[in-house]
Amino acid sequence: MPDDMDRAQEREQEMRQDALAEQSRRTQMMQAGDSAEFCVLCETEIPQGRRMAVPGVQTCIECQTDLEKAVA
Repeated sequence: MPDDMDRAQEREQEMRQDALAEQSRRTQMMQAGDSAEFCVLCETEIPQGRRMAVPGVQTCIECQTDLEKAVA
């Protein structure tokens, strides 16, 4: 029988999967080379250097790190 912690972990995993799916959907909608000025997840400004270094970037460094950790 699942306890509260199990349910919380399952919900967290669902939320991460939803966020990854949304990010994937948004990325596919954007043309390659069109970098977002603001992160599509947290809406903070993406520095110009990052936008130039990573063409088509859609997320700030923190959100990208979180996404990569969620996949690993």
